[in-house]
Amino acid sequence: MNDPVRSCILTRDRAAPGHLVRLALAPDGGIFPDVRAKAPGRGAWIGVNRAELTAAYARGRLRGALARAFKTGEFALSDELPAMIEAALERNALDRLGLEARSGMLLTGTDKIETAARSGQLHALYHAADAGDDGMRKLAQAWRVGSDREGSDLRGLALPVARPILSLALGRENVVHIALTDRAAAKRVSEALDRWLHFIGPEPHRPGEIPGARRQTTPETLSAPCETASQGASAPGFVPAMDEDDASPAATTHEEFE
Repeated sequence: MNDPVRSCILTRDRAAPGHLVRLALAPDGGIFPDVRAKAPGRGAWIGVNRAELTAAYARGRLRGALARAFKTGEFALSDELPAMIEAALERNALDRLGLEARSGMLLTGTDKIETAARSGQLHALYHAADAGDDGMRKLAQAWRVGSDREGSDLRGLALPVARPILSLALGRENVVHIALTDRAAAKRVSEALDRWLHFIGPEPHRPGEIPGARRQTTPETLSAPCETASQGASAPGFVPAMDEDDASPAATTHEEFE
């Protein structure tokens, strides 16, 4: 059975839940981000980025959309909601990286990653925001060689967090570069990162020529990590996620709220 899709309450764009962010109504009347969509009760879904959400809050559109979604105006809407969502998405993405590290699906260390890259084992490559350009170029070249894509734009993605944060998330010392050698693990990480990077916007903090959220590439697509689009429900050209071996959208039924 195919998973349902949801509608963004602000744009009416539809997407699979994994591409949106669920907002939940707490018993005390507060609105909070339910990134893992586990909270009980009705939820409202958004697919806009932080700047768009902030603008909708300032104009009163967010309150009106939430009132319709929850069928009540009895709730407290904090101006800190965008920051709360960003923090929750960041935590979710870093937690996913930590889970893959503990399961043995993730490599760190330049030498290990370069060896795996030249052997054609890489499915995703990420860097700390403060990674050096030389190190990123070296690993990108090794990935292109191992993937038989020399001369292409295949490269890794610089994340908008520095090495101390990545090190803490993975429980390892001095994490500068990260690679995924398992396709399924790479897809899980990509999905978590895509939501976070879409929400914070197309220009995450990055030094120099570090690529943005849409610049991570793979041998298969040369567009986004692990065969998923690095965009949210309101991004131009967005389509629901597809099954890896199926050309039709994985989500075909529509359900607006939950």
